[in-house]
Amino acid sequence: MKSGPRVFCLLILGGMAWSQQGRLQLDDLVAEAVANNPEIAAARKRFQAAMQRPSQQTALPDLVFTPGYASNGHPWPGAGLGVWPTSHVGATLSQEFPFPGKRTLRGGIALKEAEAAAHEYELARLSVISRLKTAYHHLQYAYTALDLLTRNRDLLRKLRRLTETPYFAGQAAQQAQVSVLETRLARMEQEKRSREGEINKLCKRPLVSPLARPEDMRPPKLAMTLDELLARAAGNAPLLRREQRLVERNELALKLARKEYYPDYELSAGYFAMGRMPDLYDFRVSIRLPLYWRKRAGGVAEQRYSLEQARSNYEATSQDLLFEIRNEHQKAQTAFRLIAAYADTVLPEVNRALESYLAAYEAGTVDFMAVQASFMSAVEAELGYYGEILDCYLALVRLEELTGISPG
Repeated sequence: MKSGPRVFCLLILGGMAWSQQGRLQLDDLVAEAVANNPEIAAARKRFQAAMQRPSQQTALPDLVFTPGYASNGHPWPGAGLGVWPTSHVGATLSQEFPFPGKRTLRGGIALKEAEAAAHEYELARLSVISRLKTAYHHLQYAYTALDLLTRNRDLLRKLRRLTETPYFAGQAAQQAQVSVLETRLARMEQEKRSREGEINKLCKRPLVSPLARPEDMRPPKLAMTLDELLARAAGNAPLLRREQRLVERNELALKLARKEYYPDYELSAGYFAMGRMPDLYDFRVSIRLPLYWRKRAGGVAEQRYSLEQARSNYEATSQDLLFEIRNEHQKAQTAFRLIAAYADTVLPEVNRALESYLAAYEAGTVDFMAVQASFMSAVEAELGYYGEILDCYLALVRLEELTGISPG
């Protein structure tokens, strides 16, 4: 049966083609997750709540309306009115005024906190999108690996029939390799189910909702250099922008603490009816004297330390971010090089080696075990090729989460 191994070789090199129609689209999933994910919704509501605080902080304290009376001879209202000069019925309005500049600073602090909340919302959005894309690409790989393993398990079985291998020489070894492929198929099937559940969870779907097959894996592109990513991250990374807003918030808080050395004051005006006597009018200015300077000094010191902490947090976050960007960019570049190496060198070589072993097996110059080893090398090489594509996608997804921009 001279043509058997040749036919097998064409089968293993041919692969499978799938229609791209009706596939699960990543962009559609991202839009659905952004609209429905509860983590994003919670972060958005926190931001919206924080945006209501600046106007509250800049407003004056509420007016205080104080009705009252003073009586003589009896405790009820009006007793002695018009007879005794100390008897009266009236009311007072009081308005507290913080020292000039305090309300503006409090509003500025609240605004910086709201801006930090806006960046936290963006961080939550990017985190959900990153996890969704990661799950999607793992699902792509699971489908690709399942196709590859299923195809090669079936081809390995076909090899036994086409080569007419004697039982003692190869059947047991073939069955062992089939079992290995079956085990890996079971693992990939579990991975597929897990990633489908994760995608459903992130999109707020029922966990068992069926999903279409994702698009086929193809090598991605990296359109930006490391320097470009670092430059863009300096101005766009939500993590850095949030820390910068917290630094600015603490700068304003320090200024406000220093303002506490200056007194607040209160204006009050009252009108009192005196009966047959002339009406009584009252006007007062109350000044809160900040005499306890140790209290103010402690407040200033506290805010100074908080500012230094915020600046240190910013520096640490910046260093961590730069490291993560460089690391993920290096991972992406390494994956790109390995993808090219697999496509240009490794896959052609293992396929040529397999074809050579099959031809030698036909001629009787090598045994079945050598053919089987070459066959499994071809399977592993193809899995490695798609594994590098997966690693490249994951690095690009992480770069997008870190920088807030798409590097592809």
